[in-house]
Order: sequence, then C-alpha cells, then structure tokens
Amino acid sequence: MADHETSPETDARTPSVGLAKHEVRTALLALLAETGTLTSTEAAACLGYSSGLCSFHLRRLARYGRIEEAPHSGGRARPWQLRRQTPKAPVTAGDAADTGFDTPARGLEDESYQRWLGRRDQAPNEWREADEAFSAIAYLTPQEIQETAEAIRQLLSRYQDRDHNPAARPADALPVAAVARLFPLLPAETEQP
Repeated sequence: MADHETSPETDARTPSVGLAKHEVRTALLALLAETGTLTSTEAAACLGYSSGLCSFHLRRLARYGRIEEAPHSGGRARPWQLRRQTPKAPVTAGDAADTGFDTPARGLEDESYQRWLGRRDQAPNEWREADEAFSAIAYLTPQEIQETAEAIRQLLSRYQDRDHNPAARPADALPVAAVARLFPLLPAETEQP
C-alpha cells in the first residue's frame, strides 16, 4: 500500500485501530503524553528506534492531526507536542472521549493496560506483585481537586529526570503508566414518563 493510501487499519486518524498497527506511533504518543514535548532525536534515545524512523512517524502523526509542532526558538531541532483541541460545542458525556488531548491518552492507557493484563502472568513475580490499581471516591471542592492533582504531579516529578537520562534509572526500572482522573460524579438523570 502506498504511503498516501490509508485504510481503517493503517489510518492514524482512526483513534485506536490505526495505533494498534503502528507500534512506533503508539510509543511516540505515549512518550509525548509523558514528556509534553520532544524531538525525533530525543524520541530515538528514549525508545531505541532510529531518529529517522521517529521523525517519519512524528510527521505522520502531525499529518493526521494527532500532534503538532511545539513552540521553539528556531534551529534544526523540531520539537513536537500532542495536539490540544478545544471543542467547538459543549462536550457531553457521550462525546467526551472523542475530543482534544484526552483521546490519544485514553486509548493508550486502555491498550497498554489490556496488553499488561494479557501478559501479566509471564512477568517476573516482583512486577506482578508491584501491580497497583485502585480507585476511590472522595468529596472534594474544585480547589481540592486541583490541589490533589498537583500533589500527584509533585510526587511523580521526583522521577522525571529518568525520562531523558537513562543513567539515572535503576537497572530494574521499566516505564510505568500512572493514570489519575479527578472529576465530579454527576447524578444520573432520571427518565421522564
């Protein structure tokens, strides 16, 4: 199939199906979700692919509207970031997953978690035992939601140097997904007779 031709299985505009066939693109989107911005050279260093391959797939992701060039001060370095879209109309519960930044992140979370569950029994014991998943309901104000999110970011920030500095990583460290969603639970609408 020529590069300009697409199908539902190869089209990066298809939220999860297109990514499932593109291991490099999935890895790039996950890395961008972690780091915020990166160049093809930085992506290559983190992912173990060539800079040229990363550059090609970053351009493809941009072509399909998944990422965009990040502001930079010129030069040859071309940083990229996830595309942040503002919905034109109010978002409803039914279409919230289809707008903006959340779409690639949610698809990657779900796909990566399903992959972990499918292969978990093959992982070393220490990784199976370290698997943590939990949820909680807390009564919070909007300000407390922001404070909680900031506390989580601060907690994870102590490990940020490991993203771009492999020498700072312990030998047994692997990339780990940390997912937090803080949102109000709205009452279910009652049906009118």
